[in-house]
Amino acid sequence: MLGIDVKKVDEDIIIRYQLTKLVIPVADIISVSLDDTYGGKETNAIRIGAPYGTTDRVAIQTKTNNYILFTTNYTKIMNTINSAIENN
Repeated sequence: MLGIDVKKVDEDIIIRYQLTKLVIPVADIISVSLDDTYGGKETNAIRIGAPYGTTDRVAIQTKTNNYILFTTNYTKIMNTINSAIENN
């Protein structure tokens, strides 16, 4: 796996990147958006991926944490998460 992998499994979103695995309950997700800043607007966010200048940043806000995913495949990630939220 080269990049970030995002899948919906049961009622959770599973995010994998290298040796990292995050499990976020779909019910906890408040919003998903693109972040156009280099390092991310949220200073206390959990960052996943490599923050190169050409990568896009997907910001996930949950009830307890904020996450920033540095990816080149933001449409697939956002579609997966938004579809899970709509079907929840």
